[in-house]
Amino acid sequence: MGLTKYHFPKQEKLTSKKKIEGLFKKGSSFYLGDFQVRHLKAAIPEPNQILISVPKRNFKRAVDRNLLKRRIREAYRLNKHLIDNNSESIHLSIGFIYLSKQILTFQDIQTQLIKCLERLGTINAE
Repeated sequence: MGLTKYHFPKQEKLTSKKKIEGLFKKGSSFYLGDFQVRHLKAAIPEPNQILISVPKRNFKRAVDRNLLKRRIREAYRLNKHLIDNNSESIHLSIGFIYLSKQILTFQDIQTQLIKCLERLGTINAE
């Protein structure tokens, strides 16, 4: 049995302005539950990278936005193995955009994120 690594290092965070711009210009997207998921495949031997966005339009207070981002990040960290690919030559850039106008519980966010990751796993397998 392989060990599942539940860490979230800096290399897995999408921070490059060029990559973020490419994700929003060239990437495709789908809506699932309270999330819009943008994704872009790249043939770079790097780990998958994610970006989490909670719009200021829906949540004026920074503490609410940060709470939601922490919950999404933790749900991703615990379930990222659902999209980890076996081939090291394919890399995904993923953007999770939270669309709900309410603050959901961690369990609700995790359930929806698992569905998103499973769908990304099928896209990644293609």
